[in-house]
Parts: sequence; C-alpha cells; structure tokens
Amino acid sequence: MPIEVVNALDLSPADVARWAELQRGQTRLDSPFLSPQWTLAVARAQAQGDKGEKGQAIKVAIERGATGEAVAFLPTRVRHDVAMPVGAPMCDYQALISAPGATMNPRELLSVLGAARIDFCHMMADDVTLGRHARGQADSWVIETPNGYEAYAAERKAAGVGVLKDIDKKRRKAEREIGPCRFTAMSESRAAFDQLIAWKRVQLLLTHQTDLFKAQWVNRLLDDLFQRRDADFGGGLYTLHLGERLAAVQMHLRGQHTIHGWLIAHNPDLERYSPGLMLFQDILKSMDGTPYMRLDLGAGDYRFKRELSNARQTVVFGFMGSPSIPSLFRHAAYGVRSMAEALPLGRISDLPGKAMRRLDLLRGLH
Repeated sequence: MPIEVVNALDLSPADVARWAELQRGQTRLDSPFLSPQWTLAVARAQAQGDKGEKGQAIKVAIERGATGEAVAFLPTRVRHDVAMPVGAPMCDYQALISAPGATMNPRELLSVLGAARIDFCHMMADDVTLGRHARGQADSWVIETPNGYEAYAAERKAAGVGVLKDIDKKRRKAEREIGPCRFTAMSESRAAFDQLIAWKRVQLLLTHQTDLFKAQWVNRLLDDLFQRRDADFGGGLYTLHLGERLAAVQMHLRGQHTIHGWLIAHNPDLERYSPGLMLFQDILKSMDGTPYMRLDLGAGDYRFKRELSNARQTVVFGFMGSPSIPSLFRHAAYGVRSMAEALPLGRISDLPGKAMRRLDLLRGLH
C-alpha cells in the first residue's frame, strides 16, 4: 500500500482521531509518547523557534488501506537525510502505530521521508517495521496496578521485595524529624515547577551530563505540557512537602491509562529520607479510582526501578538505512561499539556507546 507523508501540524482532524483510535485499541501502544498529541506538542514547540515555519522537520508517514482509512502512522523528525524519533531525547518510546498486522515497506518509507536512514533509541522490541533492525536492547520498567495500590503492595511483599516497607519507615522518620508529609497531585504551582527544573539542571551539571534545558524548544514543550489538563494527555506535576519544605517534585506525562515517569528531582538536603521514593508511593496510591492503571518508569537499570516494578517490556536501539554514506557511518559506529563492548576493558568498553548516545542527544536537541 502507498505511503504518504504530511507535516505534523497539517494532520487532518480525521487522521488525528484515527491515530488515537489505533492507539487505544492496543495495550502495548498505551503510552503518551506514542499519541498524536505528543507529536503535535513537539511540532509546535520546535516550530516556534523556526521563524514561524510550520514544524516542517516533524513529518508523519501514513499508510492507508483500500478504503482510504489510515492503518499505520510513523512520526519522525527528519534533518540532514536522517530521521529521528519525535522529541528525542525527551521521548522514551517509539513504535509504528498501526492496526494489527499492518506494516510499512522499509524502502518505500525511506524514499517518501527523503531520508537515507532512520535512527531509533527506544523502539518497542516487537515493532514489525523497525524492531528487527535492532542493534541492542534494554528493559523498560513498569508498575502495573489494575487492582489498586493495596493489591500491588501485597504482591511486592509476597515477592520478597521490601522497598515499600522501607519507604514507610523513612516516611515516619521524616515526619518525626521534619514535619508532616503533604502530597499534591496535578499541582499548579509554578514555583514547584521552576524548582524542579533548577534541581534537574544542577543534577545534570554534577553528573557531567548535557543540560537539556539549554534547548529552548524543550522549555517551550515542558511549559505547554505543564499547563495542559486534558483527560487523556498532558503533563502532571506531583509534589511532596515535609512540613513547609518542598522535598520532591516530579513531572510526568499522562496518557489514557498510563502515567509515564519523566522528570524527577528532590531536595538534596533531605536526601536521607528518600523523598523521591515517598513521592512515587504517593502517586501510586493516588491512582486508585482513576483511569490510570500503569506507572511506567522507563528504561534505565536503577535499583529503585527494579524494586518498584512488577512488569517490564523490552525496547531496542538501532537504525534502518539504504545504501548510503549516512548508513555506512552508522554501521561503522555500531561496529566499533560492539567490538569495544565485547572486550574486558571495564569502563573503557562503554566509551563508544556513551559517545554515540551523547552525539544522538545533541542531534536531537538542535
């Protein structure tokens, strides 16, 4: 079936509705990052810094069936002959949003996008179009609470995981020594939002990571999502105070049934109480009686993710390309990375992979 490409901000209301319909019908696609609203929000944020142009770098490949109804969508950002995930490095999932069994022809996809290759970093492993071009994989950690918090807590206890008990102990200690805990869901506090960004910037500086917030489109995107209160999409600011002190702030992305853990930070002066974990626990409790049944913590091999999670899904990274100079360079880079990671060189073995991730992050920000 032929594939057409449209600029994201030119998507018709019918196509946006169809995209959302395909997403709602499949649990594996229930992520706010895979929604049309995410693509549109990123397109608007990036277009504002592009001299008024209509987000032309953000394109959506659409495949239609015999009746003209769309059966598959793939959003990308195309620059310098290379397609990247929309919103990278702020985007934690990618996938072809399609009807069951629908695929896109890889060669035709590259041709209509005008790209020599498509890079991906958090592609669903079972994606039928791009997943098979993976060069590596990682676990994405998920907390599922279909029966509510108490059932989840009982399941964690039965599994021999004591993280929730430890959080309860630290909460009691914090309340004795600092003051009562006060949790706020969907906070509208601009001061708390600004403090989250400030804490994150210090965290990135101290860990020698790239300051994401130097890219103005990132700030415009966050500001837009902070203010959105749509039922099935938008940001959600969650705060925890100990007494009168702001102890932790988290801004997550909300979908239909999933809250995706996104930006998290805490007051470094209160670190001994693990206020970030307390806030996660409060969020999980607040999901009872709401449409949310999943708190997705994303990829990253962190202890707190492993202990809190009761499910996981595999994401892959890699690229798909036509015979071309950009594909040749990418293939060579992965070759060097694979050889280095196969050698017993300790941290040195990780350097090529870290360099590739850093370059990809910078390409996404600019």
